[in-house]
Amino acid sequence: MNIKAMRLIFLSLLLLLIPLLASCTKEKQVYIVYFGEHKGDKAFDEIEAHHHSYLQSVKESEEDAKSSLLYSYKHSINGFAAELTADQASRLKGLRGVLSVFKSNPRKYKLHTTRSWEFVGLKEDEGEDYRGDGNGRRHKYDMNDRFRVGRKFLNKAKHGDGVIVGLIDSGVWPESRSFDDKGMGPIPESWNGICQTGVAFNSSHCNRKIIGARYYARGYERYYGPFNAEANNDFLSPRDADGHGSHTASTAVGRRVKGVSALGGIAMGTASGGASLARLAVYKACWAIPNAEKYVTNTCFDEDMLAAFDDAIADGVNVISISIGAVEPQTYLEDGIAIGALHAVKRDIVVAASAGNDGPAGETLSNPAPWIITVGASSLDRFFVGGLELGDGYKFESDSLTTLKMDNFAPLVYAPDVVVPWGSRNEASLCLPNSLSPDLVKGKVVLCLRGFGSGSTIGKGLEVKRAGGVGMILANSRDNDAFDVVSHFVPTALVFSSTVDRILDYIYNDYEPVAFIKPAETILYRNQPKDSFYPYKPAPFMTSFSSRGPNWVDANILKPDIIAPGLNILAAWSGADSASKDSIDQRVSDYSLDSGTSMACPHVAGAIALLKSMHPTWSSAAIRSALMTTASMTNQDNEPIQDYDGSPANPFALGSGHFRPTKAASPGLVYDASYGSYLLYCCSVGLTNIDPTFKCPSEIPPGYNLNYPSISIPYLIGTVTVTRTVTCVGRSANSTSVYVFKAQPPFGVNVKAEPNVLVFDRIGQKKQFNIIFTTNPYEFTGEARRDRYRFGWFSWSDGHHVVRSPIAVSLV
Repeated sequence: MNIKAMRLIFLSLLLLLIPLLASCTKEKQVYIVYFGEHKGDKAFDEIEAHHHSYLQSVKESEEDAKSSLLYSYKHSINGFAAELTADQASRLKGLRGVLSVFKSNPRKYKLHTTRSWEFVGLKEDEGEDYRGDGNGRRHKYDMNDRFRVGRKFLNKAKHGDGVIVGLIDSGVWPESRSFDDKGMGPIPESWNGICQTGVAFNSSHCNRKIIGARYYARGYERYYGPFNAEANNDFLSPRDADGHGSHTASTAVGRRVKGVSALGGIAMGTASGGASLARLAVYKACWAIPNAEKYVTNTCFDEDMLAAFDDAIADGVNVISISIGAVEPQTYLEDGIAIGALHAVKRDIVVAASAGNDGPAGETLSNPAPWIITVGASSLDRFFVGGLELGDGYKFESDSLTTLKMDNFAPLVYAPDVVVPWGSRNEASLCLPNSLSPDLVKGKVVLCLRGFGSGSTIGKGLEVKRAGGVGMILANSRDNDAFDVVSHFVPTALVFSSTVDRILDYIYNDYEPVAFIKPAETILYRNQPKDSFYPYKPAPFMTSFSSRGPNWVDANILKPDIIAPGLNILAAWSGADSASKDSIDQRVSDYSLDSGTSMACPHVAGAIALLKSMHPTWSSAAIRSALMTTASMTNQDNEPIQDYDGSPANPFALGSGHFRPTKAASPGLVYDASYGSYLLYCCSVGLTNIDPTFKCPSEIPPGYNLNYPSISIPYLIGTVTVTRTVTCVGRSANSTSVYVFKAQPPFGVNVKAEPNVLVFDRIGQKKQFNIIFTTNPYEFTGEARRDRYRFGWFSWSDGHHVVRSPIAVSLV
């Protein structure tokens, strides 16, 4: 083909593309236009008029401007959400006063719960021998023990009474016993919120426990169309149709409820939130995806979450817990959670957020802003274990939540061998609906393959039950896959793909192959059977799903901050959803087990509420510091906390360690930071003019000098000096407290402090120090390779308090 012909083809294609490109620029989508902080000199109607003026500058008419507006954020956040074309958004971005313009996306955020359950357990933690409320001796399965809190601590913290925790999530199931207000005092006078009514939710559903509830669906409806109850499978109200919101809310602040369990009676005990007398404010901003299974996940829109943040701040909450995060990393000015949290922190509202469930790969972490407490997920020391025994004596143990029992050994068959007449052996191997022959399955145990995209695992068990089977062996398709642990409709054993050949050899080489499936039972790490094949681990250990650092947005901030229990946590559930979230599963339970950093986050939110009650004048940063510097780095065997694969977990997985609220109540020293400190930090990453009262200085300090309770230095070369300031918040019996520096430096790095001794003679006294990091040229081999992070820690101790901080350094 000659050049002239190629040019003609190119011009023809270009002419075809021009109308398409033009239509793309005219297509309307929701954008958020963000101005930063309000100046405080305008009334609400003036603010909305100001926002309208920006819209009118790019719209063809005033009517078009008004109809396109979804939200005008008026309380703390200065901005609006509106339908715009790409061209209009681009023009707004160039206007004076606009900090950022970013597009809403239904797939940008997701709830941080997971169905990939590698390990199973609920922890009975160490502590006093009495229940947290002081009412009698502790039951060995009481859920409250996972907070490592005792009667004295909870009484001193008044169980969080007077503290208001805001939950931005999928709503609440108000009838749950976890939200009973019996015996609670009047609603705090500081509360300014409302109880918004809607479908199946009226003002009587709020009480002295659930003191407020709102819902936000404008962005959701603008994208998916007008709400349709059948298609949306949700309630257009604060009512939770999913279970996630009720679960996280009750984990943080739920009342003590005795004698509860998950489906089938598993995990029987007492369920309680961390701060059982704290008040709950519900902000529903996440919704079911229309015409999709709920286990796919919910959707949460920037514009709806920002409206929730704006209202929560104005309503007077003290803590915000948000178990939601971006699917992919977002810059601070394009992340609705980061923006909302910054405005909350200005009012000293503490914001805890989940780290995400995209681990164990690095740089997968959500919610990395330094003004957010970012929470990863660890295990507990309670395991739910089921078993399989074949007629030839072979035994296998694995995770299980199915408590159904078999009476005796039963004949064992492979699913393709019991296919319906003229059916597909492939479909039968996956135990898909109507693939198994009742004549061949009745009274037998069936070996099914899990497959990929081949129907829900719940559905496979239902098919075995439909065909008359008495049990199921469900085999993973790949050995590195996690078990999908749910409560099945027949006794079920989960096995690795490598075990399938062993089972098939038995089926085809034994005259009468039989199998027996043991029901799930609860086993504590300390009480594990000596002859068990199950891989018990000392708790806590890292879950594989918990997202990891380094911080993609700014590697100068070490994330996550802390870890908390997030593996099979028992808490309240929605009466409109099954635990499996599968439409074919109609079993409903008041309480359910769920896993994810979504479950870890409200543990920390509950602890924050307790600390807020004990120390009402502490700032958000002081509370973060107290939690981080007192966190534990060891497991119940007094060894370093392990990662999911048995290796030592590093700070990109566990941050400062596993939270210990009792220790955090008296940290000795804290690394405090003000709203102005965060604005100064923002200058270091190029974010200016967020607040009209603050201007970036001509000499901007590096980001690693934010007064943070951990240190991260990417690409260290030569010598770097990091400055920190500590504030004395508690002294030992002596009139003077003397703190001595100690460090375990990263390999290949020398670490020293100047000064290395700090003396305090009063509460509130501040002392500044420098930590000097120097590369060691004689250790640039082996483990200290270029670009690879190395880890260490430093601490200050007065003999009573140990104020410990992790270090992450990569070498150049």
